[in-house]
Amino acid sequence: MRTSEFYFDLPEELIAQTPLKNREESRLMVVDKKSGSIEHRIFKDIFDYLQAGDCLVLNNTKVIPARLFGTKDQSGGKVEFLLLKRIEGDRWETLVKPGKKARIGDHIIFGDGLLSAEIVAYGDEGSRIVEFNYDGIFEQILDQLGSMPLPHYIKERLEDKERYQTVYAKHEGSAAAPTAGLHFTQDLLCKLQDKGVSIAYITLHVGLGTFRPVKSETIHDHKMHAEYFEVTEETANTINRAKEKGGRVIAVGTTSIRTLESIADDDGKVHPGGAWTDIFIYPGYQFKIVDSIITNFHLPESTLIMLVSAFSSREITLDAYKEAVNNRYRFFSFGDAMFML
Repeated sequence: MRTSEFYFDLPEELIAQTPLKNREESRLMVVDKKSGSIEHRIFKDIFDYLQAGDCLVLNNTKVIPARLFGTKDQSGGKVEFLLLKRIEGDRWETLVKPGKKARIGDHIIFGDGLLSAEIVAYGDEGSRIVEFNYDGIFEQILDQLGSMPLPHYIKERLEDKERYQTVYAKHEGSAAAPTAGLHFTQDLLCKLQDKGVSIAYITLHVGLGTFRPVKSETIHDHKMHAEYFEVTEETANTINRAKEKGGRVIAVGTTSIRTLESIADDDGKVHPGGAWTDIFIYPGYQFKIVDSIITNFHLPESTLIMLVSAFSSREITLDAYKEAVNNRYRFFSFGDAMFML
């Protein structure tokens, strides 16, 4: 399939710049994955569509303040780091701006010397491998010096950094939020549990590879970057038990979908464990475990819209996106949601 087949026209003013005051008041488009029929609701109405016995799967990764601003030790030139993933110890894969001037052996100073880094190797697709030096606890220093790594299409300042975290965020390690989960409140989750919906948490640390554009002419030539995930025994048992009793497995966000489809076997059973996944889901893929999905509205020609198209069809997905544009839905990270069932 050609990448251009997943293009749609998106007016720039529909790209959400700020989160809504109330998370669960965002809009919700409900799409039948087989017929393409559409309903327009509010996100808290998701309660009406989930039934006792269903299992809701959420990604409890937590976004780290991964953007750092520093200066070169020798020249004093300004440098920006975006931490992508920890390789081992104090070594990280990092995007560096300006990239062309970021050479092996360069030393960068952050926060008047509270933190420093040396570029030790070149990574994939222009990234750099850096090693940090500091006294104290890295996470505390990063929390002090770093800022939230909001996507490039968000131009406005985020007043409350917790709004770029899900209410159930727990395990630090992501360079971006699993944004489909931003719509849930603790109150809504409690109501769903009271209804008999089980909640299962997986962890996938989101890297920027998920959001990098597909530059190849055909989608089959695109290579996904690997991201680390963990599924506990408790989570695996919760999901398998729901499936065995006839409940639906409802994945919240593309990260949850990719994790579940990476760890499920061909019989649709989930096994506990931790691993790296570079799974690329596009039309033609046969889903093993996921029955329904909750997701935001994604970029044209992105791997994310390809995944949604695989769950339904390219035609139904693009028709739903056209409907979203015509009805002025808000797009991307702080935007509205789709429930495809």
